[in-house]
Amino acid sequence: MIETLAVCKSYKDNSASLNVLKEINLKVGSDEFLVIQGPSGAGKSTLLHILGGLDQPSRGQVIFCGTDLYNLSDNQRAAIRNKKIGFVFQFFHLLPELNALENVLLPAFFNSWWQGKKTKAYAQQLLEKLGLSGRLTHKPKQLSGGEQQRVAIARALINRPQILFCDEPTGNLDSDNGRNILELIKNLKKESNFAVVLVTHDNDIAGYADRVVRLKDGIIQN
Repeated sequence: MIETLAVCKSYKDNSASLNVLKEINLKVGSDEFLVIQGPSGAGKSTLLHILGGLDQPSRGQVIFCGTDLYNLSDNQRAAIRNKKIGFVFQFFHLLPELNALENVLLPAFFNSWWQGKKTKAYAQQLLEKLGLSGRLTHKPKQLSGGEQQRVAIARALINRPQILFCDEPTGNLDSDNGRNILELIKNLKKESNFAVVLVTHDNDIAGYADRVVRLKDGIIQN
């Protein structure tokens, strides 16, 4: 599904260079649930953004389904993100002026397979699977944190991605809601057969994964 080849990421200012990722070599299978675990500042989110085509590495390659992501134009990468990749973030990033259903539908408007009523029905189906059948017309401020994260998951899945990237998806939730979100992601993965890459600082999340990679100081430890 996706592979990194000697990926490095550095940030420079006038006086120093900060090496965030150092020679990252990683493969993710097409139906794998991979957890990247490590402390704050380890480089987890940076790696996730590079894997998802959001942030260019300083060196190295990211091969997605046989294509070098960073040999593509910005528009070509954006098309891949829209059609083949889903993102779930810690702080939800829902648009406050849109209701739950409209937030979920938003990425589909920019996808070539948009089919009007059929796509809307699929969005409703996703929200129902996530226990939100009675909340379709509620705006984010009317939803709990756990409900907002479930809307964000439905939004990430609306275009039927091949891989779902999750950046600390339980970090802004209490422990019960966090466990519920992880169970939902795992169950949806089984139903729809997509890959998951989830980054977290939480050791307890490892039990949901097929494989755990530990990152420390920008280096894979295992």
